[in-house]
Amino acid sequence: MDDSSQPLSRDDLGDRISEVFDLIGALYRRGLRKLEQGEEVEGVSVGVRSVLVLLHRYGPMTVPQMGRVMTLTRQFVQRMVNEAASRGWVEATPNPAHQRSSLIRITEEGTAVITAILAREHALNRQVGSDLTEGELRACVRVLKEMLKTFDHVDAD
Repeated sequence: MDDSSQPLSRDDLGDRISEVFDLIGALYRRGLRKLEQGEEVEGVSVGVRSVLVLLHRYGPMTVPQMGRVMTLTRQFVQRMVNEAASRGWVEATPNPAHQRSSLIRITEEGTAVITAILAREHALNRQVGSDLTEGELRACVRVLKEMLKTFDHVDAD
């Protein structure tokens, strides 16, 4: 019988999860460098890219909402929104639910910019191991979500 389908002991789990964190750190740093290289092409910082992706995928949001989703401070998100607004990629609109916290929405120009960035990134992502299966990726996502739950209590502010 293959014991790889059995749950790990807490000590073994801790060791293996540390290994995953190490890999995630390396992946994050290399991915960030690659995104920064793209900044030279599109002129979009990594922070502004994050805001544009969020608005592109989920629609208008307030700065505090974006900060919670991205686990970033409202101040940082506000700076990224201000930068994107100065380029005409996002705009503030009235928020019927809260007078003092505008909704930020992506503009047509912002949509065009982030669509081009995502297409370039998609082409790069297509180069990842071509022998990966749906089941392997599903398992990877499940593990990462479980790891993320460990830090649900961490607040960015």
